Amino acid sequence: MLLPTGDVLARERVPTPQGDYAATVSVVCALVTRLEQHAGAICRVGIGMPGSVSRATGLVRNSNSVCLNGQPLHADLEARLQRPLRFANDADCFALSEAGDGAAAGQRCVFGVIVGTGTGGGIVVDGRLLDGPNGIAGEWGHNPLPWPQDGERPGPACYCGRQGCIETWLSGPGLVRDHAAAGGATVDAIGITGAATQGDTGAVATLARYVDRMARALAGVINIIDPDVIVLGGGLSNIAVLYDAVPQAWGRYVFSDRVDTRLVRAQHGDSSGVRGAAWLWP
Repeated sequence: MLLPTGDVLARERVPTPQGDYAATVSVVCALVTRLEQHAGAICRVGIGMPGSVSRATGLVRNSNSVCLNGQPLHADLEARLQRPLRFANDADCFALSEAGDGAAAGQRCVFGVIVGTGTGGGIVVDGRLLDGPNGIAGEWGHNPLPWPQDGERPGPACYCGRQGCIETWLSGPGLVRDHAAAGGATVDAIGITGAATQGDTGAVATLARYVDRMARALAGVINIIDPDVIVLGGGLSNIAVLYDAVPQAWGRYVFSDRVDTRLVRAQHGDSSGVRGAAWLWP
């Protein structure tokens, strides 16, 4: 719960029901009720969500929380909470938060990236979130990995039905899969990063591939929107080497003689998404 000043009045985190749409709706409504009891007032509610609400059907689409897809989440929550709500993709909310009062505050053009279970992006220009006529601005993770090498074609299968999406390479599961495919132990991203720090040659090679793939993927963004700042969030944003290594690598792919775009870590961490959802209301 965010005050107009940006200060947090109350915070509560609960587990997401796995694969259960009805339970997800109930959990969200219960959270709102408890927080409003704490505030002693009826509040405006913003929702940050994976995927987005289709303007054609009013149903959720493109969510990696697949139980939401095809469901009238917006209508169901408005009916249960009996008020208008504002919705945006979680990566859009993240970008809005970090551009407003986070790591990219005061910058004109900001691209916000979440690299975790999935991979998403959002664009903020002059403090305003861009969504576009199709409501998919910033959906960077479901473009193909740029400049693929022979061993990267056609790429891993993606839940969206295509192969080789950026998400399949740069998400946490993508990093784990790539490490295992190269003969490494089946460990999570934290384990791979730790092993690389200890000098494990396989883990070092995995992170080098990851850095080059992120550099290629973000170079594509720079070539199109030329942001002042790119902000990383999500679990993989905690890999410290990215902030020096990726900008060192992306110059090979950016169509410019110099790259002044900065790559920075999110200031508000995993709170940025919910902060941005609150900022959907003026």
